Amino acid sequence: MIVLVQKAKVMIDKEFVIGEIDKRIYGSFIEHLGRAVYEGIYEPEHPSADEQGFRTDVIELVKELNVPIIRYPGGNFLSGYNWEDGVGPVSERPKRLDLAWRATEPNVIGTNEFIDWANKVNAEVNMAVNLGTRGIDAARNLVEFCNHPSGSYWSDLRISHGYKDPHKIKTWCLGNEMDGPWQIGHKTATEYGRLAAETAKAMKWVDPSIELVACGSSNRHMPTFAAWEAEVLEHTYEHVEFISLHTYYGNRDNDLANYLAQSLDMDQFIYSVISIADYIKAKKRSKKTIHLSFDEWNVWYHSRESDKQLEPWTTAPPQLEDIYNFEDALLVGSMLMSLLRRADRVKIACLAQLVNVIAPIMTKKGEEVWKQTIFYPYMHASLYGRGTALQTVVSSPKYDCRDFTDVPFLDTVTVYHEEEETLTLFAVNRHQEETLKIDCDIRSFEGYTVKEHIVLENKDVKATNQHNHSNVVPHNNGDAISNGGYLTANLPKLSWNVIRLSK
Repeated sequence: MIVLVQKAKVMIDKEFVIGEIDKRIYGSFIEHLGRAVYEGIYEPEHPSADEQGFRTDVIELVKELNVPIIRYPGGNFLSGYNWEDGVGPVSERPKRLDLAWRATEPNVIGTNEFIDWANKVNAEVNMAVNLGTRGIDAARNLVEFCNHPSGSYWSDLRISHGYKDPHKIKTWCLGNEMDGPWQIGHKTATEYGRLAAETAKAMKWVDPSIELVACGSSNRHMPTFAAWEAEVLEHTYEHVEFISLHTYYGNRDNDLANYLAQSLDMDQFIYSVISIADYIKAKKRSKKTIHLSFDEWNVWYHSRESDKQLEPWTTAPPQLEDIYNFEDALLVGSMLMSLLRRADRVKIACLAQLVNVIAPIMTKKGEEVWKQTIFYPYMHASLYGRGTALQTVVSSPKYDCRDFTDVPFLDTVTVYHEEEETLTLFAVNRHQEETLKIDCDIRSFEGYTVKEHIVLENKDVKATNQHNHSNVVPHNNGDAISNGGYLTANLPKLSWNVIRLSK
């Protein structure tokens, strides 16, 4: 059998620093949507359920992913949510119509319960406040409820619910996708910017230690993109620390070459928002730098047609349950690398979402939990992508496709952890037919040798994992070797690779 091989060169130097990687870049997202909460993280009748009704098998998989922060409670759901409905005795909580997803919300799980669950999975909470149907008053009250020690109405109410110590939520989102006409309480950039600024001021008067995320565009293809960011930051620049980005991709046309190049669009989105933020910084003569929170990103397209058939106003319908295939895992790997390539400015990111809803983790009621194909690149990046992102110099063969030109077959980024003396190379070979041989100059890492070469590959790009049957799983039989300051490896066609070195 003849194996065709392409060749690429890579230079890695410890002085080529992009920036320190904030662990929150590996965050995720739980929304009151579909089966994310009910039958996802919470199923009191399940054999694995703990004393609060949380599935411990799900908890263990989330801990396996080492998720540092989780955005909650939405999403589009957020813009119609009254947070007070989700606190106090469960028997007294109202059922509400969720207009965003045309479902019924029972409010069995709310703020306190979700924070309990986040503590069980060792994650912080990225709390979001409703700026669709609500505003300053509800937001400042929620900060008081969560973060004020005692001696005020809302903090004492929390204490009466059995939570003496404050939750100390650090990161807060000022609404969700307020540029979108689909959003409850949709606003112009000026309307939102003014409300977000005044809400931010009141929230920080309650707790000056919190960090705030202003809503950026829902995606870079919105007609108001760029103008929206500029106008919102005109109002909020001195009151927030982050501007948000959202994007989803799909392979609706079954064009694999074009699909795997979508991370270039993500790169451009990030670069554009950095430019806009820095323009406002210059305009305001500010010394402050706004960072990016890419708090919704993933593949999402498989379930859109089936979702149209769902009966409205049920509780926890199976919405947005994309079953991911192997090609989706490759793109997710490239999207993770897009985030790492601008780790100097992207400090928070949330894979949307975490359980059942466009998620790496899936459950079946009363049965075992299972891992989707995208679980693996997300896990590898979260576990091994801690430290400093390095500017990897790459010379790779390229291809053109429908929407992109000069797409490198080799997509790669490198992470260096100085204290642990580890070096990790993440790489995707986008070539559909040929192995990609990489020659890496790692002379600045004297004494480092390959410890492991993990590969995720499959002959069938449409292969999926299902309950009790996994077709797409990684192996550690990659052939990377290091010798005399050089690293060589053969990356199989259409593969996700993690090459781990240590001293």
